[in-house]
Amino acid sequence: MNIKDLIQDAEALPVEERALVVDSLLRSLNPPESKIDEKWAAVTAKRLKEVRSGAVESVPGEEVFARIWRDRAE
Repeated sequence: MNIKDLIQDAEALPVEERALVVDSLLRSLNPPESKIDEKWAAVTAKRLKEVRSGAVESVPGEEVFARIWRDRAE
């Protein structure tokens, strides 16, 4: 089997199974590091708590990207 056949076979899989293949391939390129994952989980939990409590206001993604493009153009 060559790479083209492998890709065609993967593309024929149901979406859930394709997602598992993609996740597995990405992990093989960049293996997870538990200490980094723990730190990200802590940051995520803190930010979620801040948003839910109203301590910070969220900004829609479209607005964030519009600001970035506007600032780059200036």
